[in-house]
Amino acid sequence: MKYASILFGNWKEGIFKNLLYLFIFTSLVALNACNSSNSGTKAVQVGEGDLGGVVTGPNGPEAGVWVIAETHDLPTRFAKIVVTDEKGRYVIPGLPKANYSVWVRGYGLIDSPKQQVKPGRNLDLTAVVAPTPQAAAEYYPAGYWFSLLHVPDKSKFPGTGPDGNGILSNVKTQANFLSSIKSGTCLACHQLGSKGTREFQKSLGTFNNSVEAWERRLRSGQAGPIMTSAIHQIGKEEVLRMFADWTDRMKAGELPPTPPRPAGIERNVVITQWDWADPKAYLHDLVSTDRRNPTVNANGPLYGALEASADYLPVLDPITHTTSRIPLTVRDPKTPVISGEVLEASPYWGTEAIWNSKTNVHNPMLDAEGNVWITAAVRPPDNPDDFKDHPSAKLFPLKRASRHLGVYNPKTKKYTPISTNFSTHHLMFAEDSKNTLWTSGGGEVIGWFDTKKYQETGDEKASQGWTALILDTNGNGKRDAYVEPDQPVDPKKDKRIAKGLYSVAPAPDGSVWGSTLGYPGGIIRLNPGSNPPETALVEYYELPLDDKGEPIEGFSPRGMDIDRNGVAWVALASGHLASFDRRKSKDPLNGPKATGQHARDGWTFYPEPLPQLKGVNYKGSAESSYYTWVDQFNTFGLGENIPINTGNESEALLALKEGKWVKLRVPYPLGFYTKWLDGRIDDPKGGWKGRGLWATISTRAPFHMEGGKGTTSKVFKFQLRPDPLAK
Repeated sequence: MKYASILFGNWKEGIFKNLLYLFIFTSLVALNACNSSNSGTKAVQVGEGDLGGVVTGPNGPEAGVWVIAETHDLPTRFAKIVVTDEKGRYVIPGLPKANYSVWVRGYGLIDSPKQQVKPGRNLDLTAVVAPTPQAAAEYYPAGYWFSLLHVPDKSKFPGTGPDGNGILSNVKTQANFLSSIKSGTCLACHQLGSKGTREFQKSLGTFNNSVEAWERRLRSGQAGPIMTSAIHQIGKEEVLRMFADWTDRMKAGELPPTPPRPAGIERNVVITQWDWADPKAYLHDLVSTDRRNPTVNANGPLYGALEASADYLPVLDPITHTTSRIPLTVRDPKTPVISGEVLEASPYWGTEAIWNSKTNVHNPMLDAEGNVWITAAVRPPDNPDDFKDHPSAKLFPLKRASRHLGVYNPKTKKYTPISTNFSTHHLMFAEDSKNTLWTSGGGEVIGWFDTKKYQETGDEKASQGWTALILDTNGNGKRDAYVEPDQPVDPKKDKRIAKGLYSVAPAPDGSVWGSTLGYPGGIIRLNPGSNPPETALVEYYELPLDDKGEPIEGFSPRGMDIDRNGVAWVALASGHLASFDRRKSKDPLNGPKATGQHARDGWTFYPEPLPQLKGVNYKGSAESSYYTWVDQFNTFGLGENIPINTGNESEALLALKEGKWVKLRVPYPLGFYTKWLDGRIDDPKGGWKGRGLWATISTRAPFHMEGGKGTTSKVFKFQLRPDPLAK
């Protein structure tokens, strides 16, 4: 009524004045409407190095989708990724000065057109709905596609051989079969379900059926001999039939279920990435700091390990966005090249042998001074005679060691090979005065290296030692004469086991833990004692089986870690994260019955967040994480002692927080697959900006990733903001 009286009540003041009031009124209404419709954009505040705005689709704001900013203007390719909040808002913080391509990616969408922009402004984006379910599924994690694999029914086990059902007789159970596929062979090297594995490349050739195509595919490149040998160890006929059926069903249009979009705390994640290494090399992992003190090497370079592919350490400086290489050498030029010959032409590289490594670096670790320690070959495998008088050799002689140690000093820029009499694989420092470097990979022994003594004396022989794995089966608490692995338990003696450590993890209490592969597999705890070659005793805990040899729940460990409370956390091929707490067990932890299938009450299982494979009716999932790493010191922001799986089929890091999963999905490039992660605190007082997790691409086939041939490995930094708009 008020506005009506103004407009129509007093014509004596003239038509012009009334028209002026009308213009003012309608302008105010329009301005209010504009402010209301753009309230999301107004709420997004950006600084000089930020980008922010609102992502909308046909039905309004798009929550839980990714906004990606990428540039090639810096010394190496650089990208940053964030997730939109419940109102479709986003902020990409801290972008270096450059020109960026920015676009939207998300479940149910296809990529939006890329917009070119510089930081320091608002940029609203329009999401593009996928025109078909098939187009939408192209952006799903590999594990969703892999979950369509139909595993041979339990009734087919044990196998009856090539003339029977095509499964070898040594494969006793369905779980045993899955262990080989998900941990022992395929998924230990690359994803299954990526576009590069679920489809056949035209350059592979023409075949009568998918069985023939799969057999030819597995003969490709330098990995061909390994892949071909692997399927023969399980049952060539049934493995090829299984994968051919999988490929045919997907080609006919079968689609996986739709993944949920990031929700809750998952929307607070910021992912930064850089290119490093080269398109022909593949990495195992990287290191950023000293595991015992994650403030070491703050803001410093990252070092990678190229497994069996090239003889250098890739280096990234995340401050200057530059990459470099540290050349690696062997001590003996007769050290063999570890990489195989090309069996059949690769669809990507033809007959070119792209790998040529002698050092075969596997795992790097930093010490308190920032020196980079690695497991690497330095000589041919046969052990030299001068080790025969070593104290450890007198107790348990070793004939061969295929991989040894090396150390790089970043101050002197010198790399030094170190010969060990035991084989190495992974390595990790203990929290002791000797800075003892414990290693896995020794087969029947566990080896260690006294780095303090070595740095003081330079004597590599006197600085090392190893011990056999002895169970205290007589239960007297000390190491005595023992029976061999193939002999029955003698209640008057101890027993040696031949269960080589795959991973290694020294605990704060001085014990050393590690996983042992196979089916059902298990974990080992070593108590070094006062003189480890003579006094060390181990405890062995297998994954529980029922009377028929079937898993109670989980089976087949891969990489494991320990938390500050002495609880072991391990990734399982069954699609679980498992914890083992020996304090919970009511069984004796030594004695004649403590040989593996005991202390079952110490295990707890957490199925990983992927669908289960077809034909599998027990708990677990299609996931098969390569490694579990424990964030002991809250380097990420979820808290202390948070176990994190590598999520190799989820294309994500999978963090377990209070029994619930937090999925740190990497949406770009498709194909994220890592074997390790590391956490560093660059600034203890810097809030979320001063903390982060680091990982790298670890697949043996980086050319399977989005981008195909020419795609190189990348470094990823994961950070956790307090909310999706924090800068």
